[in-house]
Amino acid sequence: MIHHVVFLERDSLKARVRRPSFAHTCEEYPTTSVDEAVPRLRHATVAVINKIQLSNEILAQLPQLKMVAISATGYDGIDILACRKHGVAVANIRNYAIHTVPEHVFALVLALRRNLFAYRNEIEQGAWQKSEQFCLFTHDIGELFGSTMGIIGEGAIGQGTAAIARGFGMRVLFAYHASPKKKDIVLTPLDQVLAESDVLSLHCPLSAATQNLIGMDELRKMKRSALLINTARGGLVNEVALAQALEEGIIAGAGFDVLTAEPPKHGNPLLDLRRSNFILTPHVAWASAEAMQALADQLIDNIEAWVEGAPQNMVT
Repeated sequence: MIHHVVFLERDSLKARVRRPSFAHTCEEYPTTSVDEAVPRLRHATVAVINKIQLSNEILAQLPQLKMVAISATGYDGIDILACRKHGVAVANIRNYAIHTVPEHVFALVLALRRNLFAYRNEIEQGAWQKSEQFCLFTHDIGELFGSTMGIIGEGAIGQGTAAIARGFGMRVLFAYHASPKKKDIVLTPLDQVLAESDVLSLHCPLSAATQNLIGMDELRKMKRSALLINTARGGLVNEVALAQALEEGIIAGAGFDVLTAEPPKHGNPLLDLRRSNFILTPHVAWASAEAMQALADQLIDNIEAWVEGAPQNMVT
């Protein structure tokens, strides 16, 4: 059988993607809208996607489609039950960002804890140049050593984050949740993690159970000196509540790499924040050159394994 492989969002991956080893034809599109999905996948047996939504309505119009290969870990945009109904296999990418995301977490943490942006702004405004002594003491600087990092999500990226935290001399608490992935990890009640963490970092998937996991009630349970870091999914945090918490000093700062809607074409309360204690990056924590190449290689590995009858990294 000659498979027809269609990559709907090629521009979402800045890496070399090798051609599959099996007999195939291939089409690539830089980006694809939902309205373009059906005509472009009409003859596809394998669809390669990133963020595009695949609903039951779309899948019902694609009888030749047999596999969806996601060039990402998250699959909340795909109707998994509909895939099962229509006999479509789904594979995702796993453990490719175990270094780059934790490193980004700590880039945010260190910039916030040491008030790097506040000090940079003061230099740009000439404050250091006007100082009567060799340094400025205008913003607090805190150490990580001896502090507590709370982590929600004990998967590979959560574990990678914990390893770096321990390297800084931090105590690590993993938050309890239903159906934990790792049975050999001590889990701590969420309220205790919220209360004791100096840094809280989110590393869990977005689902009905985790939507708005962190809202105003949870933010008020945190220390006023605490930092909130989210490099996972925007919907995990109530963004209106976070903006209010930062404005009112309920927590000390936050570093985010994700928003509820991406790209944020219609605005977002976090986009309007102009505060040195809030850092927003455009969903790039995962995007080191090394991680993207590992993702691209695993993407084709997943497709080849499915074609060979030994599927791996399957969602369904």
